[in-house]
Amino acid sequence: METLSALPSSSWPDSNSNPNTPPAVADSERFDSDSVSSLPPQSPKTVETAGLSTAAVDSLALQPSLLHLSFNQDHGCFAAGSDRGFRIYNCDPFREIFRRDFERGGGIGVVEMLFRCNILALVGGGPEPQYPPNKVMLWDDHQSRCIGELSFRSAVRGVRLQRDRIIVILEQKVFVYNFADLKLLHQIETIANPKGLCAVSQLSSSLVLVCPGLIKGQVRVEHYASRRTKFIMAHDSRVACFALTTNGQLLATASSKGTLVRIFNTIDGNLLQEVRRGADRAEIYSLAFSSTAQWLAVSSDKGTVHVFSLKFNSGSLQNDMYQNDSSLSVSPSGSSFSFIKGVLPKYFKSEWSVAQFRLHEGSRYVVAFGHQKNTVVILGMDGSFYRCQFDAVNGGEMTQLEYHNFLMPEEAF
Repeated sequence: METLSALPSSSWPDSNSNPNTPPAVADSERFDSDSVSSLPPQSPKTVETAGLSTAAVDSLALQPSLLHLSFNQDHGCFAAGSDRGFRIYNCDPFREIFRRDFERGGGIGVVEMLFRCNILALVGGGPEPQYPPNKVMLWDDHQSRCIGELSFRSAVRGVRLQRDRIIVILEQKVFVYNFADLKLLHQIETIANPKGLCAVSQLSSSLVLVCPGLIKGQVRVEHYASRRTKFIMAHDSRVACFALTTNGQLLATASSKGTLVRIFNTIDGNLLQEVRRGADRAEIYSLAFSSTAQWLAVSSDKGTVHVFSLKFNSGSLQNDMYQNDSSLSVSPSGSSFSFIKGVLPKYFKSEWSVAQFRLHEGSRYVVAFGHQKNTVVILGMDGSFYRCQFDAVNGGEMTQLEYHNFLMPEEAF
């Protein structure tokens, strides 16, 4: 059994609170575990950047090395973990909100936000981790300290947060905890998952969780509201990346080949559409749906971000989500070569991206759709922040609207 521990009087967010504001905080109840331990007070070197000049901020520290990047649930903010601590940024308008630099150790390999509330999940990482890599530390930024922890026998590969759930991903297991009392609700066995692949929906009424299955190319979909499990054979080769829509209805997957991306209905497992990133192998870093499920963004090590148009009727899909209707499996429209179907190879009949944006090949980028219409936000492990706009009608190369190096603060902050 994994070890669970927390402060006897920890404070936890109210799962019914508004996710865009700091949650109401109440004393948690004690719970049974193998060990309950108090955490020593933390000594972060707090650096509030608001109002500081460029020279003042730059003088505080040299540029850190990034270990982790992730958007929050509505893509309005993002978190960066480094070898010195972590930082939180607002996307639109772009600005650094705050940072926490630790005096000892400092390495944060995972930092996950819960919308915009004060509770964060941290995991140590890098050459000098701030916390053991086998622990998830629950940080309350109002108190500037950790208020609880989840301990495991092996390294934590990833963490996902929902309003009332904490999901912890290990190499071959996924654990689902209740946020209010840290009670273990579900344990899932997976195939080897060194990347910590896992996706969760963000509807308050239900939780949909996707993780790797037990065989190569398979994904497991858990519908907790209906207590149903669906296994989808997504690819012949290993699954390398996947993403869910906010409501958990649609799933996009990419394999280790990185040439095709497939979109599935999570209820019946039907393949709704298949799009092609390219002809040569690539490592897919990130997949993201737009809020309306009209577009899908893909980033890879080839240095290009692609935006694809999704052809099925997402509105109809939403209305029939739990009816398992065969009409959900809509045949995607073909390419411009469809008039000679059966003559050309499958490659030429593939659906290609509508819009593209060129980046530095080999760098790792994470993508999300911006809150402005037809915009994409791109984060790079080199500290780059791009906001781009695509032409929804004519497609082609995206227009760069904004660029920042978020590791080197500017006067705009």
